Amino acid sequence: MISVCIIARNEEKNIGRCLAALSDKGAELVVVDTGSCDSTRETARKYTDSVYDFAWCDDFSAAKNYAVSMAANDLVLVVDSDEFLDSISEEDWKEMQKQAHKNPDAVGRIRRRNVFMRDGVQQENREWVNRIFDRRKFHYEGRIHEQIVGSGGEDYQTWLSPLIFLHTGYDLTPEEKERKTQRNILLLDRELAQAKTAIEELRRENKDCAEAARLEGKLPYLLYQLGKSYYMAGAYQRSCEYFAQGLSFDLDPRLEYVIDMVETYGYALINSGQEQEAVFFETIYGEFGGSADFQFLMGLIYMKNARFDEAIAEFEKALQHKDCRNAGVNSYAANYNIGVILECLGNTEQAGAYYRKCKDYAPAKKRLEQEKFS
Repeated sequence: MISVCIIARNEEKNIGRCLAALSDKGAELVVVDTGSCDSTRETARKYTDSVYDFAWCDDFSAAKNYAVSMAANDLVLVVDSDEFLDSISEEDWKEMQKQAHKNPDAVGRIRRRNVFMRDGVQQENREWVNRIFDRRKFHYEGRIHEQIVGSGGEDYQTWLSPLIFLHTGYDLTPEEKERKTQRNILLLDRELAQAKTAIEELRRENKDCAEAARLEGKLPYLLYQLGKSYYMAGAYQRSCEYFAQGLSFDLDPRLEYVIDMVETYGYALINSGQEQEAVFFETIYGEFGGSADFQFLMGLIYMKNARFDEAIAEFEKALQHKDCRNAGVNSYAANYNIGVILECLGNTEQAGAYYRKCKDYAPAKKRLEQEKFS
């Protein structure tokens, strides 16, 4: 048996849909409310009796650890209230639990589809997120953008579950986005300052070098999350500053957050008018250039620097990949950018051919409405 644990605050528009998608799985549903002033609690009680209150203390880990502690089962799946389980067969759901019981010292991952609007066009990116674990062996740490940590602080293995969740938490009104960004930055700044202060005190007193090293290892991740927060707020220059600080550490290029930090840094440079500086990404191509996402980014960098042949070559490389994190970089978005370049170079016939490959992609359809493509 598995318990699904959810924390929520003022999520009346999401909590019902979230719980409804899980209600027929035979799992215990645990909802912890952190101070709602809407109908979140009442809606949750339509699906489960296990609804609890937690006094918000500006600490997501504390709230999630409390939710996990209230579960009837040691095996837990932690879900956010704005995540909705895609349809899944009974066999796959049972197989997920079997995998978890066979791997009690490992953490299971869910596939998350982040969907949001940008410039009037729906965007989607996909990521694997650690969410399934035995609470006797793991817990959460981190005031915000919390991470699952082994009880002894040891590294752990992960396994991939068949669970796919749609996430709409980034699809916000400008006002909601502003509030969320300011809250996140406040909490991240506080955690970063606390970590730096603790490191300085430990070193000054020549105490516990292992703890100082552990805290120092958290710094690049916090800097990355601050960079992401400023990026989502459209403060691209500020986000570049945090990404540069985060990447100044000696990091493993295989880590997912490092890969995302590098790529988002590239987009932040472009969006802040620093496309010429972004050309230095050529020097890290050997470490990061094997994915459709990086190749697409490199194509944009070349495109912005009027290096059109190189840009087309990178977009063509991206088109050869089956998988990607950001939807479209290995299909319609790459074809569209090639079309734009060819159109600007006066090659209307070829440009039209690439626009047509984009099928229902709205910007390409709009280009094709021009008389020269009729």
